[in-house]
Amino acid sequence: MTVRGVDHDFLALPLHRLADAALSAATAGGASYADLRVHSITTEIVQMRDGEVESAVLDRDIGLAVRVIVDGTWGFASHAGLTPDIAAESARHAVGVAVTLAALNADRVELADEPVYRDATWVSDCRIDPFTIPTADKVELLTEYSGRLLAADGVDHVSATVIAVKEQTFYADTFGSSITQQRVRIMPELDAVAVDASSGSFESMRTLAPPTGRGWEAVAGDEVWNWTAELAELPVLLAEKTKSPSVVAGPTDLVIDPTNLWLTIHESIGHATEYDRAIGYEAAYAGTSFATPDKLHRMRYGSPVMNVTADRTVDHGLATIGYDAEGVAAQRWDLVRDGIFVGYQTDRVFARKLGLDRSSGCSYADSAHHVPIQRMPNVSLQPGIEDLSTADLIARVDNGLYIVGDKSWSIDMQRYNFQFTGQRFYRIRNGRLESQVRDVAYQAVTTDFWNSMEAVGGPSTWRLGGAFNCGKAQPGQVAAVSHGCPSALFRGINVLNTVEESGR
Repeated sequence: MTVRGVDHDFLALPLHRLADAALSAATAGGASYADLRVHSITTEIVQMRDGEVESAVLDRDIGLAVRVIVDGTWGFASHAGLTPDIAAESARHAVGVAVTLAALNADRVELADEPVYRDATWVSDCRIDPFTIPTADKVELLTEYSGRLLAADGVDHVSATVIAVKEQTFYADTFGSSITQQRVRIMPELDAVAVDASSGSFESMRTLAPPTGRGWEAVAGDEVWNWTAELAELPVLLAEKTKSPSVVAGPTDLVIDPTNLWLTIHESIGHATEYDRAIGYEAAYAGTSFATPDKLHRMRYGSPVMNVTADRTVDHGLATIGYDAEGVAAQRWDLVRDGIFVGYQTDRVFARKLGLDRSSGCSYADSAHHVPIQRMPNVSLQPGIEDLSTADLIARVDNGLYIVGDKSWSIDMQRYNFQFTGQRFYRIRNGRLESQVRDVAYQAVTTDFWNSMEAVGGPSTWRLGGAFNCGKAQPGQVAAVSHGCPSALFRGINVLNTVEESGR
């Protein structure tokens, strides 16, 4: 079954009555602008270890939020109740907050213009609603997947997790927009561990299936992801990894697979091109950004083959949406073009500060009880015009590494100096893959790294990775975001041996 509309139980809420009550009370109280957001998030998490259930949790968070502008100052209030009286009282409370803060506000709020969208609806692409699948069936499938891994020689432990989220929102503002949306996302993951009992050491290897803006079809069967092949291959790769030698540190040519490179994009480009970080407005969760406004249209971010887009419309993206939390329609735009830094992510306030006519639609809050802030869209490195395969890129390397899968990372407060590890590392010798090595991390300065990118794979190598848990703000908020990229070839990147580093 394909999900074609917003669930009836959400539509049965008195959404327009809540909006009428809140917006009327806000304007009567002196607000020059107001919006109402009804926000429902349903989350199910099933976690297993060695074929046994550790936890199975179903949670629903729902409430309403009212934002107002009074005398150029924001006010905000939220409530778990969903009645017109509560909506009106919340609006009056938000007005009171704005009036109180106005004396402290030295930066008048102005919103960029946006067309009005009346009675708009957007629903994400989801073939099988995961919340129609009984928890017992989810456990049965994860048990079966875990059993395939545990039955293999050399696998001592297996962790299995699936997280499913359904997010439903209703938005209305005093400009006249009213928008109802629903999106579903899912994250499946299995991690196999091999233990050397004599030494107490261990190695692990995780599946590469990305979190995705799909339904249960991404977990069950091989239509979206080839679980049969990966679960059969994983124990063999893990056994090889446990016997592989440590990497030799030093400058190394790298071919990086999309399953690893997406995270480097997230940290060194995605967060760095958030306009609120670039102007020092936001500094929580690893700081501000080196990509300051004086560098816009001037700085060479990377080599000429580097083209990076921000996109709220890409199929199955975790940050794909019809409209943001300020009623701005989803868009796609350039952040880096031919290696030059050309764009930022903005909401309606920051777009006006940057001198833009329109927001890029990057406002989001993870709950009714949090204020919408500027959040990352799907940020992606585009493939090359020539359809080079990953093997074509490897063939260009005499002595290097091929890196697959993400793992740990670190980056400084300016999004400038970073270090990343991975799941699997293969030697490249004379243009061909050899056996695995381990204990690998690569380290670089952001602009040096992207300027060392000699070639990118073609469209056949491009794929989406991503994360459910991108953090930002205080109080902290989380958001799901995808990053697409092709395989890519980098020259002379500093490779570290993590065992040697940790022993210093």
